[in-house]
Amino acid sequence: MAEQARVKNGSRLTERGRATRERILRAAGDMMYVKGVSLTTLDDVRAASGTSKSQLYRHYPDKDALVRDVVALQAAEVLERHQQLLRRLNSFRGLERWRDAVVERNALRNGAYGCPLGSLASELADQDEEARKEIARHFATWEGLLEVGLLRMKDSGVLRADADAAELATGLMAALQGGYLLAQTAQDVKPMRIALDMAIAHVRAYAASAEGGEATEGEAEGR
Repeated sequence: MAEQARVKNGSRLTERGRATRERILRAAGDMMYVKGVSLTTLDDVRAASGTSKSQLYRHYPDKDALVRDVVALQAAEVLERHQQLLRRLNSFRGLERWRDAVVERNALRNGAYGCPLGSLASELADQDEEARKEIARHFATWEGLLEVGLLRMKDSGVLRADADAAELATGLMAALQGGYLLAQTAQDVKPMRIALDMAIAHVRAYAASAEGGEATEGEAEGR
């Protein structure tokens, strides 16, 4: 993201400028994740990033511009992580491994801060229409990763032909985001695991075999 940044006049940033912008953006992303967007000020970001006012305002003349880039940064990192987890999804074992990975990552902070993208959505959706639309696009991409994996499961005969991959992906995403919220409130990831287990159990209702469509030896090697 920082590599694509441009200064106001349209010219590309210098290497030093890119490093400064990246430092500002990372500091803002961390603070907005922990404190929330509304409680993070530009002065907070300036102090956390070790930049001067002139440096900060050169890259981000107002908070709205900074928030837009934080949304893009958080989305890029979340989507990259889940793309790695889901790119070869073709079995129930793969779904369980995805569940384990997201629960274990969230457990590092006892679920305290929720989903990096979902927390931004909860703050910005009613306040910033442009940000809401951008976050909605990122969520659609995220849900699409699940849908593609479920379609592979259909194509390989793990799921029945009547399984609606799009609807099942929406259910998994809803369980994930609801799980993030419950874990954040309880500061315990157990509710998140339960929510995802129930969503995966619903997907299993469409299994093409009594064994629940477990991966074959070849599929396991593919993961």
